[in-house]
Amino acid sequence: QVQLVESGGGLVQAGGSLRLSCAASGRTFSNYAVGWFRQAPVKEREFVAAISWSGGSTNYADRVKGRFTISRDNAKNTVYLQMNSLTPEDTAVYYCAAGGSYRSSKPTEYNYWGQGTQVTVSS
Repeated sequence: QVQLVESGGGLVQAGGSLRLSCAASGRTFSNYAVGWFRQAPVKEREFVAAISWSGGSTNYADRVKGRFTISRDNAKNTVYLQMNSLTPEDTAVYYCAAGGSYRSSKPTEYNYWGQGTQVTVSS
């Protein structure tokens, strides 16, 4: 079992930055790929980024490439999402999830989910 807790969300102006953290409990966290997803009101949950168990491989949605960076520190059981050049379109609840492969962009391919953290970008 892996439990995930996101933090770092908040309100930021357009053009600003935030760093989200996903803290995990469970001895096997380092065995899992981890993905970040987001869900805006009345929209489906969408893939943002994912990272392999080792941190050596990453995958990004086209709309965040060049602006967001995913990383992980397995010694701290934590995955990060650095978000730069934020726009109002990035406003959503952000979730981290463990399982699957870093190539996986479908929510159904991840086994464990956090409760989410709200990111709001004002114009």
